[in-house]
Amino acid sequence: MPIPYHDADELKDLELAGYLKIQATQDSSGYLAALFLINARGEPIEFTYNRIETPHTFLWRQADIRRHAIKKITVTLLSLCPKAPRLLLCLAEEVSSEIFCQDIQLSIPVCRIAPTIKAQPYSATEIQERIEAEEPINLFWYPARPSDGSTELSLLQTLSSKGLLMEPFERALIGLEEAYPDKGK
Repeated sequence: MPIPYHDADELKDLELAGYLKIQATQDSSGYLAALFLINARGEPIEFTYNRIETPHTFLWRQADIRRHAIKKITVTLLSLCPKAPRLLLCLAEEVSSEIFCQDIQLSIPVCRIAPTIKAQPYSATEIQERIEAEEPINLFWYPARPSDGSTELSLLQTLSSKGLLMEPFERALIGLEEAYPDKGK
């Protein structure tokens, strides 16, 4: 006769968090990017990736090429990903505030993450928050910080408590290096 039990994870609706990872190619000819979805336990759910080549021309300013390429590859990943996360996280050093504050508007909260030891510019339209983790982290929310008790904020707090705010970016980079062994760093 089986022993009665309850699986705590089955009782909780596990939502998805998306991690947007963008990496310049080794030869600086373009960018690799991935949208890595995990659940609240940190289990991989989806890995969508792509690459984009950038023009080498005197007509473009370098900052404009970068912004255009990141916007274009992000739109591609968002349109290809078969599942929708409740929250999108990206590294502030890889994704400027303009991408989600001006270029792309999402129906889910976007959170750019930066360690507090690295100063990052942010937009006046973003909401800045600092959380204490192993290493204090600045969060830059757009369009606004999710309300207390919301699914999105609960998901972020669960990920943070499990050490999963920064670590999935490393897994996404490993995935990109496997997908594009000749282009990665």
